Amino acid sequence: MSAANVPRILIVEDDPGNALVMRTILKKVGGMPADITEDGDVVVSRVRQGTVDLIVMDVSLANTRAGGRRMDGLELTRIVKELEAETGRRVPVLLATAHAMRGDGEKFLEQSGADGYVTKPIVDHAAFVKTVLDLSRA
Repeated sequence: MSAANVPRILIVEDDPGNALVMRTILKKVGGMPADITEDGDVVVSRVRQGTVDLIVMDVSLANTRAGGRRMDGLELTRIVKELEAETGRRVPVLLATAHAMRGDGEKFLEQSGADGYVTKPIVDHAAFVKTVLDLSRA
């Protein structure tokens, strides 16, 4: 994969350990660098500027704010999806959640408008990388 084809990934995660694991998997297994933030204003700015191709979004963000309001990953994903219409540019969002009860993933997708979800901890590294690549190319 050439540098021009490597997606610009933003990991939105409030747990530094989880964020580091995801970034390491993406880099070592997929050859994809990723930035990390838990700041909702950074997410909004990056989407508006067109400097992100895919977002891996934690569902249960504890300290994230955007526009001065505290919000979780589902609300922040809805904002990203609204910005797609404003910018005319698609930015896939892959939800990452430790909530793995039957039906949780589908419920989160419906509530947020996200494009996919993975459960944490991420055990199947190759499947995670494949999901990111597939979403970034869709």
